[in-house]
Amino acid sequence: MSTDQLSPATRVAPAASTPPADPGSLGLAAFALTTFVLSVANAGLIESSASVLGLALFYGGIAQIIAGVWEFANKNTFGATAFTSYGAFWLAFWYLETTPSGEAAGAVGVGVFLLGWAIFTAYMTVAARQTNGSIFAVFVALTLTFFALAISDLAGIEALHRIGGWLGIITALLAWYGSFAVVLNATSKRTVLPVWPRK
Repeated sequence: MSTDQLSPATRVAPAASTPPADPGSLGLAAFALTTFVLSVANAGLIESSASVLGLALFYGGIAQIIAGVWEFANKNTFGATAFTSYGAFWLAFWYLETTPSGEAAGAVGVGVFLLGWAIFTAYMTVAARQTNGSIFAVFVALTLTFFALAISDLAGIEALHRIGGWLGIITALLAWYGSFAVVLNATSKRTVLPVWPRK
């Protein structure tokens, strides 16, 4: 006997599926913390950026890739592309800093590496306008950060490196806000912190 033949009183309603958690909070938090630590060094506030290496591998790298794959499962093309790509960026950064590759590339090679990421981030910023104001602000700040750091390495302008560091700190704070908003709004089951979604 099929369920169609049962009386309304005896039919069993299908179980409601629980929507998956939003991986955006993880991806933004991983990006924010790793960016913050490196940017503090780039701004000249601490002498060495070595403290970022563990974060670059495990949090900025692996955790962001996990968030990106999760976004693929959620059918979120923008989130999947962004988190997986920047996770790979941090893994590549870790590789450059821990192997002879970075020294072999030289300042110009690293500058081209950063310029490529600046271009990628610039077109992702265009797409970010379709998400919400919080994410768009992160991408605007990150685009400026990458271009400042790239030009600094390509042209040998040390002042731009420090400016890039400060821009990176701003980027990290904006990303932390976005992560906090996702977590707080989800746990509160209402909008506590606005993210200014596109209407």
